[in-house]
Amino acid sequence: MGGPAADILIRDGRFAEGPAPANAALVDGGGLLMLPGLVEAHTHLDKNLIGMPWYRNEIGPRRIDRIEADRREKKRLGIDPRRQSERQARQTLALGVTAIRSHVDVDTEIGVANIEGVLGTREALAGLVDIQIVAFPQSGMLIRPGTLELMEESLRLGADVVGGIDPASIDRDPVAHLDAIFGLAEKHAKPLDIHLHEPGELGAFTLELIIERTRALGLQSRVLVSHAYCLGMEATAADALIAQLAELRIAVMTAGPPGRPAPAVKKLHEAGVVICGGSDGPRGTWEPYGTGDMLMRATMIGQRNGFGRDEDLELALETCTTLGAKAIGLDAYGLSVGCRADCVLVDVETVAEAVAAPPVRKLVMSHGRVVARDGALVDELSGGV
Repeated sequence: MGGPAADILIRDGRFAEGPAPANAALVDGGGLLMLPGLVEAHTHLDKNLIGMPWYRNEIGPRRIDRIEADRREKKRLGIDPRRQSERQARQTLALGVTAIRSHVDVDTEIGVANIEGVLGTREALAGLVDIQIVAFPQSGMLIRPGTLELMEESLRLGADVVGGIDPASIDRDPVAHLDAIFGLAEKHAKPLDIHLHEPGELGAFTLELIIERTRALGLQSRVLVSHAYCLGMEATAADALIAQLAELRIAVMTAGPPGRPAPAVKKLHEAGVVICGGSDGPRGTWEPYGTGDMLMRATMIGQRNGFGRDEDLELALETCTTLGAKAIGLDAYGLSVGCRADCVLVDVETVAEAVAAPPVRKLVMSHGRVVARDGALVDELSGGV
């Protein structure tokens, strides 16, 4: 259940306490349920197709088919990373997403152009949406000489996080791939976020290598493993890995994929692993689904995990709010005094109801400012790209 109705004071963009000044502006919350600002812990802002013509997807079934088509289609379709990243960020801000971690492609064909595009969006939307940028070698790193140098350039430009992808199945040399990205993280004092789609025993082997390096370099709380399909193995095979993830405070991201093995959210949470949610790639060349709505993503995570009890639906929301914030290292996040005043008001009785049937976002605030009403940005923000 939501708590009792209360007046809330916001001062200098943060939740505060004490009497409101006589000249304080008033916003009527109408007795609605307040949720924290939604956290998008894993997406790809630079290559969505939002606002572009429908893309007929005839890409082959393998991951490498998608990677190669994605690299080709970015040029053919004219996917401008500056324009598209702002389109997605604005669209999801209207849905209550006030913080985003985006993996941004770096490769030898596009160089660092996508990084520069998303950096432009981050600057344009400063004070509205917080955007973390992961330098992401989508097409592989060791198999495309020169990519490692571009990754380093991306970090110098302002990327916040070192990315990696499927060290065994893409680069076919997991030791060298992990040596490279952990080396970048150590050199630049950056956290890591590693895509790990590799399933079963192969993924478990790679995850063991990630765990070994995290322990050896003392990077507790600085590593996040995205997707981690290998944790969907039978319980006994995954248990030892889960225990080590908890020990080293390595976070895990899931999109709640309906057709693939996936980490068991409740099991990981009860073991002490920080597990968060992400929409991955809404409306793109990889998949046509989604809008980036993180409340709907909580619904999908709940359904994927067979959640029915109210307490479990609340956990599904936490993956897209408080746990998401913790996983990507957000400071002063939440609804407590001193936290940044990011919140979403919805017309439901309980958090569980909000997850079971996501309602219209009646009001969204970011940094203490009203930015959206009834699912649309307010007039002064409704322009766009």
